[in-house]
Amino acid sequence: MAIRLMLADDHRMLREGLRRSMTDAGFDVIGEACDGVEAISLADRLQPDVILMDVTMPNCDGVEACRQVKASGNPTKVVMLTMHADQDVLTNAIRAGAIGYLTKDCSTREIASAVQMAAEGDTVLSPQLARSMLDEVRKLDKPDESDDDRVVSKREEEVLQLIADGCSTPEVAEKLFISQKTVKNHLASIYQKLDARDRTQAVLQAVRMGIVSLT
Repeated sequence: MAIRLMLADDHRMLREGLRRSMTDAGFDVIGEACDGVEAISLADRLQPDVILMDVTMPNCDGVEACRQVKASGNPTKVVMLTMHADQDVLTNAIRAGAIGYLTKDCSTREIASAVQMAAEGDTVLSPQLARSMLDEVRKLDKPDESDDDRVVSKREEEVLQLIADGCSTPEVAEKLFISQKTVKNHLASIYQKLDARDRTQAVLQAVRMGIVSLT
């Protein structure tokens, strides 16, 4: 069954372009919203698998719309779209419950990949936002490095680094010559060791601890 996708952006031409490209990529575009208020209402009524949500919209911005969608208990995954790699936007989007964070200069292929990953529960960051995230975490103090319970295995470090580089689960599996199930098992172990709920938090913590780097 095709992934049910909803678009939320106040620019009609951009919505039309996204609708065409995402439909061509095999997604079922079931609705479009022109502002945050409409996005909240449509998300509740249509229950899409994924929403591509613009950050800057009238009446209610995308981050607040995401927060309200997630606060309602809606299982919809939200991928934020932004014009600029802004640290505050990224931080607020994470707190609001978004699972993906892309800048609008991403290619159609990158957006389609992000939607697919989001539908599967994976987090994705565009390279620009990954750099922004690195700038943010560099401001944080490093935790106690003597805490052995926070140390991941060498293989888990390799998985984390590839995730930090923006690789999807299938890409990690291909690069490390392991199965996707094994990758997911490693991720589950990483989440537990780093006290993280998803990829974004795991990468943030791993960068803080000096386990991986963002380039």
